[in-house]
Order: sequence, then C-alpha cells, then structure tokens
Amino acid sequence: MFSHKNITPTGIAILISLCAATVATICLVIANNSISFAFITLLVLSVFIYYFTFYLINQFIYRRIKLIYKFISQTKATKREEFYNTELLPQKTIEDAHEDVMKWADERKVEIERLQGNEQFRKEFLMNLAHELRTPIFSSQGYIHTLLDGALHDSSVNQTFLANAAKSIDRLAELVDDLDIISGLEASKIKLNKRDFIIQELINEVFEELSQNATRKKIALSIKKGCEQPIEVNADESKIRQVLVNLTENSIKYGRENGITTAGVYIVDAKTIFVELTDNGVGISEEHIPRVYERFFRTDQARDRNVGGAGLGLSIVKHIIEAHNHTVTCRSKLDVGSSFGFTLDRAN
Repeated sequence: MFSHKNITPTGIAILISLCAATVATICLVIANNSISFAFITLLVLSVFIYYFTFYLINQFIYRRIKLIYKFISQTKATKREEFYNTELLPQKTIEDAHEDVMKWADERKVEIERLQGNEQFRKEFLMNLAHELRTPIFSSQGYIHTLLDGALHDSSVNQTFLANAAKSIDRLAELVDDLDIISGLEASKIKLNKRDFIIQELINEVFEELSQNATRKKIALSIKKGCEQPIEVNADESKIRQVLVNLTENSIKYGRENGITTAGVYIVDAKTIFVELTDNGVGISEEHIPRVYERFFRTDQARDRNVGGAGLGLSIVKHIIEAHNHTVTCRSKLDVGSSFGFTLDRAN
C-alpha cells in the first residue's frame, strides 16, 4: 500500500493523516504536557484528517476518471444506469482505468490501421479502374475519330477500324458487367437459384466450351482419374458455371504450351464436396497469393497485359462461392503451377 510506485488513495490519506496528527500531537504535548489528552487528540485528528483527505483525493481522482470515460466510451448511460454504476457497483480504481484506456488505445490503433488499409485499397482500386476504363475508351475513341476524319470513306480500312472500335466497346461493356456482378454479390442483391446437379457434367460442359482456347495453346483439359464418379451438388448452376469458366480461362491464359489443366472432385464429408482446378503454368509467388482475389490485382503487369483480362475473374469467383456460404483456396508456386479450389454443399 505504501510502495512509492503504486501508492493508492487510501495510502496517501493514511500518510497525510498520520503526519498531520503526529505534528499536532507533539505540539500539544509540548504545550500542555498531558499524554492522555495528546493520545486522544492524535486519534481524533488522525481519523478526521484521514477521512477528509481520502474524500478530497477520491473526488479529484474519480472526477478525472469519469472525464476519461467520457472520451473513450461510445455509449451514454441512462440516469438509472449512472446511479447503478456510481452507487452500487464498486468504483473503478486507477489501475482499472489504466487498463481500460490501454484497451481503448489498442482498439483505436487497430481501427486506424484498418482504415489506412482500406484507404490504400481504395486508392489502388480507383487507379486500376481508371486504367482499365481508359484503355478501351481511348482505343475506340481513336478509331472513331480517325473514321470521322475521312477514313470512313476509305474502303480499305473502314471495316477494320469499325471492327476494332466494336471490340473495344465490347471490352468496356464486359468490364462494367463484371463490376456490376461484384457489386451485386457484395451487397447480397443477387439471389441464388439453387438446385441439384452433377458437378462433373458441368465441368465437362465448361471444358467443351473453352476447348478452342485450350487447343490454341495446346493445353489438355480433363477430369482427374478417380474423380469421374458423378457427384450431385446443391448450388446455383449458372453461378458455379461462371466460377468454373473464370478458373479454367485463367489456367489457359497462364498455362504453358503443351500443358494440362485437370479438375478434381472430392467428397469432404456427408455434406460437403471440394472442387479443385490444377494447372502446370507459370504459378504465383507466395507473397502474392493472399491478394489474388482483390479486384484488378495483378501479379505481373506486363504478363497480364499480354494475355488480356481486367483482373476481376478471381474476385468474382470468391464472391460467388462466399455467397454460397463456402470458401475458396489457392495453392501455387512459381514455375510449378497453381491449384484453385472451392467447397459446395452436396445434394440431399
């Protein structure tokens, strides 16, 4: 109680009362030479000074503690709650207030770091969005202005320029559609139309749909051996088709010539299955894996520009799977390949 580092209000009051009463008693003994009267005086003064000092110190300290809580508290108490807190509950000590303030400071630090991260993400998103929009807009603008300046009547180039402008506008429309899909999924505005279907049949349909793209890069698409046994899932088939299309397109874009992309379907338990698409492409470095689902995030700007795409495919995959209350996974290594997987509900 009397440690100089952790002295309490009670300790301060006792020290002050003893010191003051002792001095007063010594003076009385010298003046009256009465030991009994001096003892009674010492006792009375000690008690009086103790309670008086203790009251003043408590009032001083707890008024400031109350002021501190006005700064760190986010809720306002009712009159009944204030009476309960001040009159019935034990009063908070300085140590309690210190712990609460440190906890509040830690929470504010975490919140500030989160806000700074969000601000950085917002800046990157706006910068990437502006870049993605600028490319097709400037491209189509250039072709259209060239046509208006006279090339429209030049039969040797007008059809080519119109076709290129149309491609740029289609690219812009696809970008806006992808952003609209992500915004709808984030806001939970897109309803899922779940039904039972065989996941291997859907995978084969997607592989057939993208077979020409795969053939151009001499990439083989197949279901892994041992995973052919039909398994029914309960999900939104059109949304899962989009997931499979995006993952397969990525495996083709970043796959090696004469490479392979395989799909595996595994039973996790009675209620869950796991689907994974694996390629032997260029792979992703370990530090980039946590960010691959961010909108417009690119692991290699030059490489991505060559193969096209806005970097929204994996973000859409993540949102669709999470809308099904499931998760996505990514395993990858540079120059080895990548594996993207997701879980789904099995059909009842």
